[in-house]
Amino acid sequence: MSSPLKFAIIGCGKIAPRHAVQAVNHGRLVAVCDIVKEKADATASTFNAKPYYTIDDLLQNESIDIAAICTPNGLHAAHSIKALRAGAHVLCEKPLCTSTTDALHMINVAKENNRKLFVVKSTRYNPALVALKKAIVENKTGDIYSFQLNCFWNRPAAYYANSWKGDRVLDGGTLFTQFSHYIDALLWLLGDMKSVSGFRKNFAHQDSIDFEDSGVVSVEMDNGIIGGINWSVNTFQKNMEVSLSIIAANGSIEIGGEYMNKINYQLFDGFELEAPLAGTANDYGFYKGSMSNHDKIYENLVKALDDDNHPFANAQDGLKTVEAIETIYKSVSLR
Repeated sequence: MSSPLKFAIIGCGKIAPRHAVQAVNHGRLVAVCDIVKEKADATASTFNAKPYYTIDDLLQNESIDIAAICTPNGLHAAHSIKALRAGAHVLCEKPLCTSTTDALHMINVAKENNRKLFVVKSTRYNPALVALKKAIVENKTGDIYSFQLNCFWNRPAAYYANSWKGDRVLDGGTLFTQFSHYIDALLWLLGDMKSVSGFRKNFAHQDSIDFEDSGVVSVEMDNGIIGGINWSVNTFQKNMEVSLSIIAANGSIEIGGEYMNKINYQLFDGFELEAPLAGTANDYGFYKGSMSNHDKIYENLVKALDDDNHPFANAQDGLKTVEAIETIYKSVSLR
């Protein structure tokens, strides 16, 4: 019997326990790392792992099969590259990074070191999206004409206080930190973006963030599909909606809820999508994030390590999301 997979977690913030639970379920969590000693110690104690306070120290002293990168967005590239060069496969939290240049560098380093680089795309496991993806692949929907993606959440000033979130370099932008899962879902279903125009503004977070808190853009995809993306972190007191509406030759559908986790309406010619309501979102106390699905992430990660053809979000998928968000930000200036 082969020895259990050895995991390490780099970054002991709010998402780290989701990874730790699954690492223990699928192998051994041998080490965790955070520059804040108390965070590393607490995570290590909870999950019976060894704490480290620099990534270099961890990688020099531990033999790791898989490193889960859970540090701030702007550090994903540097930390993934260090782990890959140390001989570990990498599972990077979303987003893969905050620039196309960094993404391509990460991909090259993975190839040079014969390691696999994966990215967390948890929303792809929402049952409603899985069912819609299958219908599109089987061309049951017919030609898709247009879409509307709405992302309306609440992030108060307290969310950004004493945090890397909101910083232009470490965060990257609202689309990277809050809504990259849903940009990925759009690309996964409909293909790549061709052109973008629109508006971005910071209405309510001038003292908290270096970028927009609201935006609206018109998009044309490579395949000619047109649509709009409307996002905000200004909804009153709580998250309200993440929805994707699609209008196609053979029907219309809206997948919605707070986290793109249920079918709000559908009418198709000769068929109906069936999808149970997905589970709960990541709960961080005074705010909530996207759907977790980390159990499915790790189940498929283990399979993808042994099978190159097993469907699982890899660095190329992460690159596409980064490219799309970068296209939006470069095409639409902050006002």
